[in-house]
Amino acid sequence: MIRTPELLVEYKRDGLVEQEHYGYIMLCDRERIIESSGESANYPFFLRSCAKPLQASLMIDYGMDKEFDLTEEEIAFCCASHAGEKVHTRVADGLIEKFCIKESDLKCGIHEPLSKTERKSMLLSGDKVRLVHNNCSGKHLFMLGLCRMNGWNLKTYDELKHPLQQEIKKKIYSLCELKKEYPITKDGCGVPIHSMPLFNMVKGYLNLFLDPKYEKIKQAFLNQPYLIGGEDRTDTKLIYNSEGLVAKVGAGGLCIVVNTKTEEGLIVKICDCDMKARELVVIDSLNNLHWAEINADHTIKTLHGDIVGEIVTHL
Repeated sequence: MIRTPELLVEYKRDGLVEQEHYGYIMLCDRERIIESSGESANYPFFLRSCAKPLQASLMIDYGMDKEFDLTEEEIAFCCASHAGEKVHTRVADGLIEKFCIKESDLKCGIHEPLSKTERKSMLLSGDKVRLVHNNCSGKHLFMLGLCRMNGWNLKTYDELKHPLQQEIKKKIYSLCELKKEYPITKDGCGVPIHSMPLFNMVKGYLNLFLDPKYEKIKQAFLNQPYLIGGEDRTDTKLIYNSEGLVAKVGAGGLCIVVNTKTEEGLIVKICDCDMKARELVVIDSLNNLHWAEINADHTIKTLHGDIVGEIVTHL
């Protein structure tokens, strides 16, 4: 398998290159790769949190959205890598009540909110970090809700052999049009995560977000971008500052964007997983494609605000 990333980002301080980021950019429709930077061939990368809307498509397949009368906010939250703000934990608490489960049923683990503002607020108020602050808690709540609906074991939902995870695997393989088996590991939150070539990731998104069957998921992304991410989250910025674009970030330097009007998809993979480099490459790519007009700061500044360099993207 060929894997040859290209130089995508340079940090130049007073003319000298001091930081570089390599990776891949791919523009596709459902049939072909239209344009690409970097040669990844059929090398599989893990989907990480980009899997969330693909996994959540089972909400529609099983009629879970109707069974629990899920709101647009709740559907968005189930697809989210959220920042753990009060707007997110409020939705989480509502889903716990709807699904008749306990917060302790969640197996995502605990971490502080990604939101700096929320972390500061909790520090000042003395509030304790909860499981629902985990950026993957929406995905885990969706999984527990589907288990509750189908009478599946709630205690082992994170295991690959569990009926839930087997159904997720089938669904992802179908949406992404995978014809052979690829490596599976555990995501950071403990549940199975699948790998595949970048082209198949984009196919999966196009097959999901362009299918009228999953209109509720598409509208949840377009209308509830803050629930999808939150404070300083790239996907939230992209959706807010565009029209008809669906975006989702994933750990490992991934970001997938679907243009629901042109029916094309863009994927960016930054090899060293740098989030600033990923955001700049995605924004500059969207601007170059005329999919959006989003301002991004490419300057390098001192703590005093003096400009001493620039961040250059090679697209």
